[in-house]
Amino acid sequence: MIKSPLTPINPSQLNVWSALQAAALVAQKRHLKAYFSESENRFQSLQYRAAGLTLDLSRHHIDDNITSLLLSLAKQCNIEKAIEAQLSGQHINFTEDRPVLHTQQRLPINSDTINPEVRKVREKIRAITEKVQTRQWLGYSGKPIEDVINIGIGGSDLGPRMATEALQHLHHPTLKVHFSANIDPSDLRQTLEKLKPETTLIIVASKSWSTLETLSNATTAKQWICDAASNDSCIAQHFIAISSRPELCQQFGIDPVNILPMDDGIGGRYSLWSAVGLSIALSTSADVFEELLNGAHQMDRHFATSPIDNKLPLLLALIEIWYVNFWGAKSIATLPYNHDLRLFPDFLQQLTMESNGKSVDREGKLIDYDTCPVEWGSAGTIGQHSFHQLLHQGTQMIPVDFILPLKSPTGNQAQYNHLISNCLAQSQALMDGVSAQTMAKKLIKEGSVRTEAQQLAAHKAIPGNRPSTIISMASLTPSTLGALIALYEHKVFCQGIIWNINSFDQWGVELGKVISKDIYPGVMGASANMENPATAASVAEYLALLGGSD
Repeated sequence: MIKSPLTPINPSQLNVWSALQAAALVAQKRHLKAYFSESENRFQSLQYRAAGLTLDLSRHHIDDNITSLLLSLAKQCNIEKAIEAQLSGQHINFTEDRPVLHTQQRLPINSDTINPEVRKVREKIRAITEKVQTRQWLGYSGKPIEDVINIGIGGSDLGPRMATEALQHLHHPTLKVHFSANIDPSDLRQTLEKLKPETTLIIVASKSWSTLETLSNATTAKQWICDAASNDSCIAQHFIAISSRPELCQQFGIDPVNILPMDDGIGGRYSLWSAVGLSIALSTSADVFEELLNGAHQMDRHFATSPIDNKLPLLLALIEIWYVNFWGAKSIATLPYNHDLRLFPDFLQQLTMESNGKSVDREGKLIDYDTCPVEWGSAGTIGQHSFHQLLHQGTQMIPVDFILPLKSPTGNQAQYNHLISNCLAQSQALMDGVSAQTMAKKLIKEGSVRTEAQQLAAHKAIPGNRPSTIISMASLTPSTLGALIALYEHKVFCQGIIWNINSFDQWGVELGKVISKDIYPGVMGASANMENPATAASVAEYLALLGGSD
């Protein structure tokens, strides 16, 4: 491990932190509607635009003073130097002694600054995509490929799966792309039983080529195809590997020609921009994949070059820090009002919580302030019939990000307008609410007895004064999707800098994997190292249930 190239700064020891605490005490006594009554152009002044996205921050508990304090916090945490360090390839992931290179994966392919190896991978993605989509890639029986299965987990699954779903209005008319991630055999089985081995191509995405779930599923898929072909030589025609360990891929039996490299500087949750994005290209086209990369690159350029008070990712990060650290918010809801973006909250869960779910700072010291909130959400009006009750009347204040493409990809704008109306209505209800007094008057006017109306009004009242962001775009295109993903990537990075943590390692996911390897022999009935009495008892109960224990 090397020393972090970023100067560690405890934000809670800064004077501006105390100033923000004082400002929050004042702001918590004001209603959001008051900010609008005091400023005629509030809505216009809190609109920010970049890379095809519009960020509306008008429905937040902020004014010029609070915004100035938040920006001062970012400056005192050396945010601009940190941005430069990331984009220039410094080893800011110091616990793994690695640079952070995902933004370099989305440079224009003809750029003078693009890494030649990155260009080669992009060219190979295009070549493979065009060969498969033009039905020139043949399986062991001589028939063209009709289905592709992407086998991976974490970033090798969530990113490409989300993007593939989001771009389904641009899907190839005949080629179908499927995903399998869970080690539960039911996951892969439910996919395989619908497909034919002779016309199926398998992509195995594992940077280390040691991920248990991925290799277990890859081995099952390999056996499925080899059994159907009655030989092992068919692997070359049916498997593509994406990994930083090509020698292990070859040992698995994959043809070196079908191995795409991954750089160690690309974290799993940032890998959809790399060769892992092959499944996105196959489901749509190589051109669509390039447009996705270009949209992300546009956000990168905005992030790198725009003034600090106009950087959309930083503003989004600061708003969340405002509520987490000074209002006590414990969770954040992201609600895409677009069915194609229904997996975006799932993607954000890994991006956000795997990155910033940390309790020690860059010096390894315990942190005395909150870091990452719980990230959750679901799509559109479905959530309104589920958890919106909590958002409106629960005891917690949960800030909401609404994501709103304005045009329907189906062409049925009339029905889609109901979705837009509902999104705006939810943000208005969160902000305005309705008082018990107003509700009682309404009930009386509708014919209720006064005493009953007053009793019922308490249950129907909505407190309001709850903040939300609206992130809109003209339509969901590959470019705006790329910009949206990059917006949140950079938001998470900014938060990590201000919270003084390393957002690019994920040691918290490793311990359970190690323990699992110790437990597995015991589950199989062999001797195992199980010092934890609860675990030992659970394994004994399991074996007894299966009849494998006296």
